[in-house]
Amino acid sequence: MKYLYIAATLVISSVKICAQENFSGEVTGQDGKKIGNVHIIIKNKEGEYKTTTNPEGNFIVTGILPGLYHIEANANAYDSYNHQIKIDSTTPKIFIQLFRQTNEIQNVEILGRSSKKYYSDYSFTATRIAADNKDIPLSISTVSKELMADKQAYQLGDAVKMASSVTPVSYYNQFSIRGIAQNEEGTIINGMRTRQYYFMQPITSNLEKIEVIKGPASAIMGSVDPGGSIVLITKKPLKTTRREVSISAGSFSTIRGTMDFTGPLNQDKTLLYRFNAAYSEAKSFRDLQAQKAILISPSFSYIPNDKTAINVEMIYNDSNGRIDRGQPIFGAKDGATDLRSTPISFNLGAVNDYFKSKELIIMSNFTHRFTDKISINTSYMKQTWKEDLQEHRTTNAFAVDKNNNPIPTFAAMQMVQRDQFWNTDNLNTYLTFDVKTGPLQHKILAGYDYLSTHKHKGGAQNTARGYLLTNGKTTSSYDPKNADSYQMITVDGITMPKPNVEHFNLVNPVYNIKNTSEYIFAKAALPPALITSGGLYMQDQIKWNKFNLFLSLRQEWFQDVTNYKENNEIVVKDSKLIPRIGLTYTVNDKINIYASYIEGFQPQSNTASLAPITIPSGRAFQPLISNSKEVGMKADFFNKKIHVDLAIYEIIQKNILLNANDPSNPDLLITRGKERSRGFEMDIIGYILPNWQIYATYGYNDAKIVEDTNPALVGARKQNTPFHSVNVWQKYSFPQNTVMKDFAIGLGIQYSGNKVPMYNRSFLVPDYTLLDTAIYYTPKQGHLEMALNVNNLFNKTYWLGAQNYLRLFPGAPRNAMLTATYKF
Repeated sequence: MKYLYIAATLVISSVKICAQENFSGEVTGQDGKKIGNVHIIIKNKEGEYKTTTNPEGNFIVTGILPGLYHIEANANAYDSYNHQIKIDSTTPKIFIQLFRQTNEIQNVEILGRSSKKYYSDYSFTATRIAADNKDIPLSISTVSKELMADKQAYQLGDAVKMASSVTPVSYYNQFSIRGIAQNEEGTIINGMRTRQYYFMQPITSNLEKIEVIKGPASAIMGSVDPGGSIVLITKKPLKTTRREVSISAGSFSTIRGTMDFTGPLNQDKTLLYRFNAAYSEAKSFRDLQAQKAILISPSFSYIPNDKTAINVEMIYNDSNGRIDRGQPIFGAKDGATDLRSTPISFNLGAVNDYFKSKELIIMSNFTHRFTDKISINTSYMKQTWKEDLQEHRTTNAFAVDKNNNPIPTFAAMQMVQRDQFWNTDNLNTYLTFDVKTGPLQHKILAGYDYLSTHKHKGGAQNTARGYLLTNGKTTSSYDPKNADSYQMITVDGITMPKPNVEHFNLVNPVYNIKNTSEYIFAKAALPPALITSGGLYMQDQIKWNKFNLFLSLRQEWFQDVTNYKENNEIVVKDSKLIPRIGLTYTVNDKINIYASYIEGFQPQSNTASLAPITIPSGRAFQPLISNSKEVGMKADFFNKKIHVDLAIYEIIQKNILLNANDPSNPDLLITRGKERSRGFEMDIIGYILPNWQIYATYGYNDAKIVEDTNPALVGARKQNTPFHSVNVWQKYSFPQNTVMKDFAIGLGIQYSGNKVPMYNRSFLVPDYTLLDTAIYYTPKQGHLEMALNVNNLFNKTYWLGAQNYLRLFPGAPRNAMLTATYKF
């Protein structure tokens, strides 16, 4: 009997296997053009099959059993396709036509993006309205969630360096964009400005894409950096149910977990949700460094009809780690600097240092179309941020002996404790009008935004630095003429003034728990402050024949209140009229060319607040002002398979705020008169073949100092900026008719030219070339996917940037990450 059962089972199984069919189809739009990256779901009670159309709009499902199925097709900006179909050996190739959604309702992103491309065809933030990137007379680099996933770019710095002319220069949320370092401490999320992502880089698992809008975007977003703005676009709900969880493990004791659930909450699909969460804990190749981070981000969209849409979103970040101030090295010997004089793992600090950061963001957006020609958008963001810091760090100088000679084997140290709480309110509302005047088609935008950043009472900072005097007090610097006034010690045979915080021995480092009760602290309450800015802005997008003209004008008002609501309150006010003009010309259906002129305005308050004891920055320093001139080309070739961007630019900025690099007063700030940055950049993104995708960028930048209080710096090369930078990533998926059909490989190259350190021009940070690789397993009919990424394959030693001898930022040695993702 047992053998009859086995035989029957084998017969039934073989019948099923023999009955399996291959089912193919093609997806086009109303215009007959084929649509790639359409998600196809074929299901019935017995099973479900998923696939995606290739760039030619074709799909195939293999091994499907005959029967009656429900087929669903979903693509961004198109209505869903739903249909019943009977599949058997006689079923012909199916042809699906998708109808484009009306796009006016989504002037801001309410619905998620289902495309699988490495780039995005549109931008919402560059002009506040949905616009094709080709029509916008600005250079915009996009890093999609697909590229981030394939690169396993978990933090912002890993992702944004793919964009042309964007270079990391430290471990912080600090990048050089077109040769200009970022000044803003906050990050722009969905077009809304936040505060304080500086020391810990954001996690990317809740991001749909990252846009880098090149040049000063002040005409639309107010106080932003002249080189460019990094805009984080969060994932939004989808009308299609999707769920995935992933677990990662890799080098440096790294463990990560993420989840991403989305879909409708009701049958009519008017109420949608998305829930993203992430947890990570990792050590580092750097001594003492470790971090734990939690991200929780739910989002809900309500779209009752084709006129109204509401989105509510929350982001909670909790990060616990240490600030990494970089690798110290010994000073120059016989005029030569050896960057390898200490290991790249070498770190100044103490075991009991910590940096804790908690952030909560609530965002909401309401959009309504009154008529086919008039609509309104209103967005609000509330952000709270708390910092709890204790760190030992260098004063950016070597210790000195009793004769005031530098001792290159000892780093002078300081210790800082800081606790502060901020909240930010951000409101933006605008109306859009579609108007026609004769042959001209206008899309007019008029709005107002308001930003309020409040540093609350109760913040405090304790600072221990300098040298101990014989009277029991401290002083910030050593004067050998009054050596008798200082306490003296002898270490390794060298007599030196006794420091308030023990010098760090670079030859024989000791990592222990520091007894901070032995320090003499300068204690200070952080004065409560209120920084507000508001702007009225107008924009007119005028279309005529092959021309697309953008005219923008913003009136900005700024106020900096120190000692807020105290008897000694100090108020500083400023205002600025900010223009932007750009013109795009459509040469043909493949090529657009453009030119633009933009001005920028950036009050110095946010920059100076990292030195929280200083006097009101608006009173001490003039606003940073800038202008940008740019020409470029945007083109699609080979039936839109390859997208190419070219840009030539010049950016002038004045009143640049810098740290004075004064060891006796590490918080001192100074102003540089003028800098000029010129360059060329190129992006090539798309499909070389239907199964071969590429993302390649190149940037050339020549940034110089034009005016400075130090005459020796006039005409000198700007710091921490390479002349050349290259980033290439390719992914090749093996064809479905080969034994490797479920596998893909990735290969990437990074190149960055040499850089001048921030404060010390006696040496250069060398150029570097890195090779990254990956292998992917993504079975078409399965739910489990695997990815293994190896970065810096040849274990190159390199440095991202440097401040001086005591603060270099080495890059990570060879490292690997294995991720398993389950989709259901």
